[in-house]
Amino acid sequence: MATEFNAFEMAQRQFDSVADKLQLDEGIRELLRWPQREFHFTVPVRMDDGTVKVFKGYRVQHNDARGPAKGGIRFHPQETVDTVRALATWMTWKCAVVDIPLGGGKGGVICDPHDLSPREQEALCRGWVRQVANNVGPVQDVPAPDVMTNPQHMVWMLDEYEKLVGGHYPGFITGKPVEVGGSLGRTEATGFGVIYTVREAMQRFGVPIEGVRASLQGFGNVSQYAAKLFIELGGTVVAVSCWDNGDHCAYTFRKSDGIDMDFLVSITDRFGTIDKEKAADAGFNVLEADAWLEQEAEILIPAALENQITADNVGRINPSVKAIAEGANGPTTPEADAVLKERGIFVIPDFLANAGGVTCSYFEQVQCNANFFWPKDEVLERLDQKMTTAFHAVADLAEETGEFMRDAAYMIAIQRVATACHLRGWA
Repeated sequence: MATEFNAFEMAQRQFDSVADKLQLDEGIRELLRWPQREFHFTVPVRMDDGTVKVFKGYRVQHNDARGPAKGGIRFHPQETVDTVRALATWMTWKCAVVDIPLGGGKGGVICDPHDLSPREQEALCRGWVRQVANNVGPVQDVPAPDVMTNPQHMVWMLDEYEKLVGGHYPGFITGKPVEVGGSLGRTEATGFGVIYTVREAMQRFGVPIEGVRASLQGFGNVSQYAAKLFIELGGTVVAVSCWDNGDHCAYTFRKSDGIDMDFLVSITDRFGTIDKEKAADAGFNVLEADAWLEQEAEILIPAALENQITADNVGRINPSVKAIAEGANGPTTPEADAVLKERGIFVIPDFLANAGGVTCSYFEQVQCNANFFWPKDEVLERLDQKMTTAFHAVADLAEETGEFMRDAAYMIAIQRVATACHLRGWA
């Protein structure tokens, strides 16, 4: 009988493997395996029909030895506390691997925003903040958007926080609209960051990007901007997949001669769902969910949710695939990782590849706290520099030690956090 996937158990397994390589002592292992703090709470919301519905919410702070916790808030019907724990843990390593002075946190609410009116979503956002206001803030824990949350949600949360604490604290939360303290370049940051690492990998191996094909899973913010920059650099996107809330399943959309991103975005809703009838009329092949794995492409970019490349489907990856850049958090299970190693597929791990989002969120936080904002070109230039430096540090260590890229990234990140804990006298 198959066991249910547990993201936090996977995060701990990944940590344990590298802790052995680093020969960490028992005290620091135990400290870093578990979150420092967890908040579980309920959020009552009066619905539009007059009834009261109670939602379950979380905030998990994994480790703040290197600075305030940092991490998004996810609204998802399948949210679990173990998913939030895993995401908070990965945020710790993500901040460390790109060397920004923040720790890892994550939040969530079990809900489906598709089923909530704007007023109900606002009430949920404000209720979430009221439950954790004493334990978050610019110098404690800085939230941000995640799956199915957006800049408007962040503004509602900021407004509620400022009402509660009495003052203006735009550095409390990131991912805001630029009109209320958001950073230029934040919308593009995660997707662009993925492609900055892809670009550096290809340059490192002497492969020109022109004509290289990519297949992407997901068509939300990360995937859309990753595809946009990849095409601008000369690559070709041959397939994307997306979740269809109406059918409650996923589809892959293929055009072997390359996708017109402007057109595809024009038939996509705000949740990243592509209109399959319009796509079919425009000549797209509409395929099953996992078909994105099977496409003839050199690069795969999973940019949806965790647990997407598994022991059950890793064998479906097309032989043409040479690299995987993980735009999502935790998309590849350890069992699938072992197969990728055997096949010699170069993996740019999630907490390196998708660190552009938290890096730009850090830039937003810095700008808000200084009350001085940078032009977009400067933001993206700083982002490119951070991502490029981090990529080569990991790639250099992988080359020197013969380690898989994921393990090399973990080695750098865990050592940085462990050192901060030791210096503070925590372990």
